[in-house]
Amino acid sequence: MKITRLRFLQVHGTRHHDGAINVAGFAVPMSIYPDRQAGAMFGAPPALGAPIPMDAIFLIIEAGAGPSGIFGPIALDTARFIEQRLAGLLIGEDPHGIQRIWDRMYRSNISMLGAHLMFAIAAVDLALWDLKGKDLGAPVYKLLGGPTRPAVRAYASLPGYANDADSAAERSRAVVAAGYHAIKWFFRRHPADGEAGVRENLELIRRVREAVGPDVELMFDAWNSWDVPYTLRMAELAAPYRVAFFEAVVRPDHIEQFAEIRRALKTTRVAGGEHAHGRWAVKAMLDSGAVDILQPDPRWVGGISEMVKVCALASTYGVEVWPHAGGLTTTHVIASEPVGACPMQEHALRDAQTVHFFLKDKSVAVDGYIPLPIGPGLGLELDEAVIESQEELVV
Repeated sequence: MKITRLRFLQVHGTRHHDGAINVAGFAVPMSIYPDRQAGAMFGAPPALGAPIPMDAIFLIIEAGAGPSGIFGPIALDTARFIEQRLAGLLIGEDPHGIQRIWDRMYRSNISMLGAHLMFAIAAVDLALWDLKGKDLGAPVYKLLGGPTRPAVRAYASLPGYANDADSAAERSRAVVAAGYHAIKWFFRRHPADGEAGVRENLELIRRVREAVGPDVELMFDAWNSWDVPYTLRMAELAAPYRVAFFEAVVRPDHIEQFAEIRRALKTTRVAGGEHAHGRWAVKAMLDSGAVDILQPDPRWVGGISEMVKVCALASTYGVEVWPHAGGLTTTHVIASEPVGACPMQEHALRDAQTVHFFLKDKSVAVDGYIPLPIGPGLGLELDEAVIESQEELVV
């Protein structure tokens, strides 16, 4: 079996605004500018019930008469990078030789290290694992040595939902009633918002804790928008409400600031690493003692092949891996790792209606757990019922 073709399928459909998502933003690094305050992350919501055009690009890797591997959605820039920089390295290769292909893609682009390269390598890697699983008739987590558990425990991640204190408290009660025992919210305010912003962030923490009671784990994400003094102050003020971790408190390249914060905090853990692209970036974080919880994303760190290496690396430092989002790709990784090494999956609730819109399996949790996929490969099957049109994309 040899790889014969890479192609890109663009699909189109329509969803309708249900009033639950895209109603609020959160602080981002650009929020220091008045025209990019919280709320700009997702833009203004459309009218309730309004049609929303949807489109997505999927990479498909073909191997002659054998099965095809699929991964997506991917960005147009990623598709172009794959076509221009990677496709020629794959044609004629054995699709089961994923480690060889990964290394060739990486070595041939050594002058372009960083996010764009790893996004592209990850897309190819994930499509190849899908192909391999289909060819061998097994879900990917079984090829990786799993399953290590019957289902993956998930925490509800709530970007895009209304995150004023009243709305967050109400939705948190609903999420707990749906079976989740852990929740993550995103802060609206950052250091430039002054004392009023501090009070608003603290009120969010207080109201959510009161809404869910003492037994639910609460996590909060600053999305790389805080600084060291602000984080330490917020952690001190939030201590009575038992925050399990603060995530992405400073910019991802400020590793020493992460480490400084981690050394200072005694009761709240520090999480980060979704923007670490490749095991070398992860090792820099681990060497610096930057995080208690590592959060790489299979789609951004370099695929499943790289995630397995990252998990092994983290285990030697005694650092847990709670992967960032990733849907089913993350589920396969966690289901193949020891429970103590990868205890939980981030489940971004809005992804079922956005990122996973064109997939049959929306990676939906049941009573706070994500069932393990049972079909071969990754399980990323397109949902023909929502695809209104499609075409081969020339990139």
